[in-house]
Amino acid sequence: MPHEHTVISCGRQHVEGIRSIYNDAIVHTTALYEYAPRSTETMQAWMASKESARLPVLGIECEPGVLAGFATWGPFRSFPAYKYSVEHSVYVGLAYRRCGVGRALLNALVLAAQTHDLHMLIGGIDATNAGSIALHRQLGFSHCATIQQAGFKFGRWLDLEFWQRILPTPAQPVAG
Repeated sequence: MPHEHTVISCGRQHVEGIRSIYNDAIVHTTALYEYAPRSTETMQAWMASKESARLPVLGIECEPGVLAGFATWGPFRSFPAYKYSVEHSVYVGLAYRRCGVGRALLNALVLAAQTHDLHMLIGGIDATNAGSIALHRQLGFSHCATIQQAGFKFGRWLDLEFWQRILPTPAQPVAG
């Protein structure tokens, strides 16, 4: 049964927890199209870049100091006209899946995106990740594209689906 979860802003003290969750996904799943686990130095640089760009890194601690999951976003594409669109990611540690952590994090990202006057969230999801696809569908995201054979991992080709949610913000978008 899902629990109430308090979403926090992650900082440098969460880098090892984030790294652990990422590396489990890299080694055991197709949630990340990467082959090698990330080093501490790589993740410290990742967090520093998120902080310098003022991009959110949200998390949930199910026990004090133990990160159950995290979520963030980054630029969708680097061209100026995409400034209202971001690509998001949500990752949940193995022990905390199916207890509402992913839902709480994705809901928090949607609210944060509206607060930041963004217009679209888009997530790239491996086509076999039924849990993530179901979660995105339940939270109002719609399937907008599939790129067939986009990656190769675990001896097979992987299809990448894109799921988007259009937001009512910003009220007054401007070019430039």
